[in-house]
Amino acid sequence: MDYWQYNIHTDKETAELLLAYLSSSLFESFEETEEGLCAYLPHVPGWQEQAEALLRALQRDYLLQWKTQFLPEQNWNAVWEGNFSPVIIEDFCAVRAPFHSPVQGVAVELVLEPKMAFGTGHHETTWMCLKALRDLPCADARLLDFGCGSGILAILAARLGAKEVIALDVEESAFHSAIENSRINDVGDKVRVYWGSLEKLTDEVFDGIMANITRNVILASLEELHRRLCEGGWLLVSGILNKDAEEVCAAAERVGFLLENQAKRGEWRCLTFKRV
Repeated sequence: MDYWQYNIHTDKETAELLLAYLSSSLFESFEETEEGLCAYLPHVPGWQEQAEALLRALQRDYLLQWKTQFLPEQNWNAVWEGNFSPVIIEDFCAVRAPFHSPVQGVAVELVLEPKMAFGTGHHETTWMCLKALRDLPCADARLLDFGCGSGILAILAARLGAKEVIALDVEESAFHSAIENSRINDVGDKVRVYWGSLEKLTDEVFDGIMANITRNVILASLEELHRRLCEGGWLLVSGILNKDAEEVCAAAERVGFLLENQAKRGEWRCLTFKRV
């Protein structure tokens, strides 16, 4: 598919807020830049008009300007590869592309193809989720990665000893990316990837659930996620701005979750709950 690249010029704080708004719209992927934010929109008839109407509405409340660039399909991988650098999380985990040299001195190294699906470890939310998995009981567990994007969290969980990980996303690009990345990291036998919503999984129950998505999706899914967890199971969520963390925690407690841990990085929060 062809894409429109929106180069949005704004300050860092506003870029964080824009990411929260735009991630639940037609834009499919994002990249933080020194000037603000790059947002990628599939070249679908009518979508550009809708996207720019949203940007103009946001412009009434925030200081931002944007320029567009058309990206033919054959240029997409080159664009990402040119901007993809390895991510290193202390001595625990490293994420690199196949064209990078191996990273030394980490317990787990993941190799991801830098394509459209969200999740390379660069964004604060993914970084925090990766780090949080170090302290969660993944070994011999049956887990769900809800909104899996590139499959990065599912793959790390499998590398940490999970018995099985279901990776689920509504985006077709994420579905294909997660399958490919699972194969590259030799966990294709442990990670099962589905394209669709939670209803796709019938009545499956899990020991733990990862959901690095958006605030609105998390809030709308809390009851169902609680139902999908076994008693004492854990829920790891991110994609939540600091200003929204209290609301998410209160909603989670109402459906039967207990907050056990939280982390903050930049404008973002990562929360770990236990099903009670």
